[in-house]
Amino acid sequence: MHVCTPNREHSFISIDALEAGKHVMCEKPMAKTYAEAVAMCEAAERTGKKLTIGYQNRQTAQNLYVKQCAEDGVFGDIYYAKALAIRRRAVPTWGVFLNEYEQGGGPLIDIGTHALDMTLWVMNNYEPEMVVGQTFRKLADDPAGEQGNAWGDWDPDKFTVEDSAFGFVRMKNGALINLESSWAINIATPVEAAYMIAGTKAGADTVDGARINYIRNNRQCIEKPNLNAGGAAFFEGQTDAEPHIIECHKWIRAIREDTDPCVLPRQAATVTRILEGIYNSAKSGKPVFFDD
Repeated sequence: MHVCTPNREHSFISIDALEAGKHVMCEKPMAKTYAEAVAMCEAAERTGKKLTIGYQNRQTAQNLYVKQCAEDGVFGDIYYAKALAIRRRAVPTWGVFLNEYEQGGGPLIDIGTHALDMTLWVMNNYEPEMVVGQTFRKLADDPAGEQGNAWGDWDPDKFTVEDSAFGFVRMKNGALINLESSWAINIATPVEAAYMIAGTKAGADTVDGARINYIRNNRQCIEKPNLNAGGAAFFEGQTDAEPHIIECHKWIRAIREDTDPCVLPRQAATVTRILEGIYNSAKSGKPVFFDD
């Protein structure tokens, strides 16, 4: 079963489906709250059914390349990262994206969730210690005709979420992550679904494909792999499948072969925990510490 509803409905629909004996792929983010995400994990564990979350960006060529480098030890200890989901003026004007009740938030929970998931995945670090964050609603009330939005003017009266949000995450091992997200902000160069990592041996970023930076022969070097799929000139068809298609194939294989899905439920729950912590920190004006 696939759950593609507004965020508010993810948890109870997924849990009902799991209890009914169905495997579930749920759209990102996993849930509005960490408590709901944990309940989903527990339902999957209790029923023995598979549960995964739609973080298809893990399946892009650049992300798979960087992830393999991380697993091969290329970066050493990754101790600093940036998770980037910055749109200049690209506010979604359809559906319920602007509705806080239905979605739980704006760009942070919508596209920031992708950037954070990829960053945690490459770092292989799912143990946050604390977060501090701030949300802004600075451009949401701009009148029609002055918004410059990629998808046409939005309705300020329906814009009940933040237009940008930023978080600072400290992991239990001391690693740090800066999370930047926006739908509308006066920054000239947007960067979405990307990250930068820094390790003790090398670093990487996916701002423009994949780039690995390191020192060789006492010189600074940057490696930019060719990620275009090769093939015979007479071949017809896709040379590089879309990430959501790859995700679907891997999900079906996990069900048929009884293996783990690409995105484990507890991993996705950690993403939700951090996002919720940033929202709560913004509301309280204080850091949010995680007890376990």
